[in-house]
Amino acid sequence: MNMTSQRRTLRLQRAAGFSLIEMLAVIVLIGIVAGIVVQQVGKNVDKGKYGAGKAQVQALSGKIEAYALDNGSPPARLEDLTSKPGNATNWMGPYAKESDLKDPFGHAFQYKAPGEHGDFDVMFLGKDGQAGGDGVNADWGNWQ
Repeated sequence: MNMTSQRRTLRLQRAAGFSLIEMLAVIVLIGIVAGIVVQQVGKNVDKGKYGAGKAQVQALSGKIEAYALDNGSPPARLEDLTSKPGNATNWMGPYAKESDLKDPFGHAFQYKAPGEHGDFDVMFLGKDGQAGGDGVNADWGNWQ
């Protein structure tokens, strides 16, 4: 191999690699795309949890109704679904697990018996756990 072909081979080997600037540009672009994807997935997770909270309100309402059928009236507090209160002579529970009393965001469901909308009201306060709000922070009750 002569000197000219050695230089040409060496030049081709150098040209085949990526420069530091090119690699940094690709890493930055990957970081931007990953950030956007994570943000969008986070929003969808909150929407999913909000939908699950609404469904839990209905399921919890059914458990309260089962308690009321056995004992003649809804429980005074939600915890009476998990452990027998002193005034429940026909208690056939537990009607719910402790975890059923918390929404998907970890907040306790709001409960009122007698309710303003019926025999009892169960309310899910959304992601923020505060009354009011909109979107995933909106309230949802068993009467809706």
